Amino acid sequence: MSSLTSTQSGAGSGTREREDARVEGPARSTAPTVAHSAADCLARAVRALESLQEPDGYWKGELETNVTIDAEDLLLREFLGIRTAEQTAETARWIRSRQADDGTWANFHGGPPELSTTVEAYIALRLAGDEPQAAHMASAAKFIRASGGLERTRVFTRIWLALFGLWRWEDLPVLPPELMFLPKWVPLNIYDFGCWARQTVVALTVVGAHRPVHELDLSLDELRSGAPAPLAKPLTTWAGRFQLLDRVLHLYERRPIRFLRRAALRRAENWIVKRQEADGCWGGIQPPWVYSLIALHLQGYALDHPVVRSGIAGLDGFTVNDSLGRRLEACQSPVWDTALAVTALADAGLTPDDPVLTSAARWLLAEEIAVPGDWSVRRPELAPSGWAFEFANDWYPDIDDTAEVVLALLRTTEPAGEAISRAVAWVEGMQCRDGGWAAFDVDNTQELCRELPFCDFGELIDPPSADVTAHVVEVLSGIQGSGQAVQRGVEWLLAAQEKDGSWFGRWGSNYVYGTGAAVPALIAAGIPTDHPAVRLAVSWLELHQNDDGGWGEDLRSYTDVSYRGRGPSTASQTAWALLALVAAGERSRAGARAVDYLIDTQNDDGSWDEPWFTGTGFPGDFYINYHLYRLVFPVMALGRYLRALGPFVNGETDD
Repeated sequence: MSSLTSTQSGAGSGTREREDARVEGPARSTAPTVAHSAADCLARAVRALESLQEPDGYWKGELETNVTIDAEDLLLREFLGIRTAEQTAETARWIRSRQADDGTWANFHGGPPELSTTVEAYIALRLAGDEPQAAHMASAAKFIRASGGLERTRVFTRIWLALFGLWRWEDLPVLPPELMFLPKWVPLNIYDFGCWARQTVVALTVVGAHRPVHELDLSLDELRSGAPAPLAKPLTTWAGRFQLLDRVLHLYERRPIRFLRRAALRRAENWIVKRQEADGCWGGIQPPWVYSLIALHLQGYALDHPVVRSGIAGLDGFTVNDSLGRRLEACQSPVWDTALAVTALADAGLTPDDPVLTSAARWLLAEEIAVPGDWSVRRPELAPSGWAFEFANDWYPDIDDTAEVVLALLRTTEPAGEAISRAVAWVEGMQCRDGGWAAFDVDNTQELCRELPFCDFGELIDPPSADVTAHVVEVLSGIQGSGQAVQRGVEWLLAAQEKDGSWFGRWGSNYVYGTGAAVPALIAAGIPTDHPAVRLAVSWLELHQNDDGGWGEDLRSYTDVSYRGRGPSTASQTAWALLALVAAGERSRAGARAVDYLIDTQNDDGSWDEPWFTGTGFPGDFYINYHLYRLVFPVMALGRYLRALGPFVNGETDD
C-alpha cells in the first residue's frame, strides 16, 4: 500500500474537536518543543485548509495566469460587440497592476519581459483609453519596438491583430478547415493534436477561412519595428517543408473548392457545437472557448443563439472581481484541488470517516464521467470513467486527476468501490505503448504537429510524462501491487530519469515537481530506498536546497538549464521536495531544514504567501499560479513527515 493510501495513525480526533489544534507529533518524541513546532504549524495549516471547503464539499483555489487571458477577453467582447465600459475599466486596472517597472509584462511572476504578452496587454489598454503618450504606455512601446515589434509576435497574437484590421490575413500561416476531412490514420489529422490544441485548431480553421475584419478606431504604428520577415527554413528540414506547403495553401485560399470548403466548415461547426460543455465552455479552458465563440459567430450564430448565449454567460463563472480588478481564470481546478485536499488532510491525521473527507468524497463521486470522449477515438472498446480537472469537461477526463481522485477516495469511508474499479480499468486502458501515461490521450506523440508554421505557441501534443506516470503508478501499486501495468510504468520512470537524478515535470515547475512525484511512486511500487535511482534523486534534491532550507525552481528551467532546480523558495516546491525525501526514508538534515522553512514562513492564519507560479500549462510559454498549492502540499508533506520521520524531527539524524 502506498504512502498515499495507507491509513494515517497520527493525530486527529475525527471530530470537530480537532479544530482545537489536536494535530500532534509522534508519541515517541524525545524533544517535544521541536516536534510540537512542526505539529502546531500543521495544525494551523489544517484549519486554514478546512476553512476553504465549500458547502457542497469541494475546494477550488484561484488559477492565476498572465494578462493575455484578460486582454483577449476584452478583444473577444469587442469583436462580438458586447464589451462594456465597466468590464473594460476593471480589466484594465488589473492589467496595469501586473505591469513591471520597466513597462513590460511577463508570463509569470518575476519572469522576464515577454513580447507577445506585452503587445496584447498594450492593445487592451488602448481599448480602455490609455494614450500612447502616457508614460506606462510609452515604456511598453519602447520595449516592443526593441524586441522586434508586432512583426516578431507569435502567430496567435497576430491573429488577434488581423481580426481588427491591424495585420493582413494574407501574412498569416494557413490552417484550412479541410483539415477536418483527414482520416485518423493520416499524419496531422485533428486527433494528432493534444486535446487543448485540437479544440483550438478546429475553431481557428473556421476563423481563418472567414478572415473577418472588425475595424478599430486606433492605430498601432508605434509598435512596428519594420523588421523583415524571418528567412525561410531550408527544405531539408520539416519546418522548411511545411513553409513550402503553407505557400501552396495560400494559393488554394484564393480559390478554394467551394463545395469542399462549405462541407468542411459545416463539419467543423458541428464538431465544435457537439463539444460544448454544460456550463457553456469548451474543454474547460479559455483558448478554445474564445475561438469557438468567434468561429460560431462567423458561421452565423447570433448572440442570442443558445450555444453562443451559454458560452458568453459561462465566462462569468470564470471571472474574478476583487479590489485588484477584473480578471479571468484560464481554467478552474475543483476536482484536482479537492482530491489533493482530501489526501493532504488524511495525511495530516483526519480519520477516514471525518465529515470533511466524506462530504468531499461524495462530491467527487458525483463528478465521475460516464460518457465517451475524444479519448475513445483511439480506445473505442474501453468503458468510460475518470474525472476531469474542471466542473464541466465530460469530453476530456484526464488521467492525472483520475489517479489523484482514486487516491483520495481510498482515504475515506465513503462507499466508492465500484467507481474506483471503473476508474482503474479506464486508467489501465489508457497506458501508452511505451509504458507511460499522458494526461488526456493515448500515444498522442505526433511531433510533426510542432513543425507547423501556424503553431508557435505552447505544447501541441500530449506524450507521456513523469508526473502523470508517477501518480498512476502510485495508485495502481496501492490497489493491485506490482502488476504488469505497474511494472511497465516503473520501467518508464526509471528510463525517464535525468542523468543528474531528477525528473522533468510536465504539469508543475519543474524538475522539483517531477522528482517530488516520481520518488514516492517508485517507493510505493516496491523500489527499495537504497536503489541507485532513489539515492541519485535524493542527492539531486539535497544539492539544490536553498540556504533558507526551502526549494524553488524558476520557470525558465524549461528553456534554460541553468535554472534547473534553482529559484526563490516557495512553500509548494519545498513540500514537493519534502514528499520525496520522506518517501525515500531520508534522514539527513535536508528534511528538518525544509520543515523549519515551512514553520518560519507560515502566516498567522496558517497559510503561506506564494506569488510565484509553480504550475505549468505549456512548458516555455504558459504558466499557472495555483493558489491552493501553497497550502495543500505543505499540509500533505508535514503530515507525512511527522508520521514517518518522527525521531528525526527531534534530532536523531544519521549524520
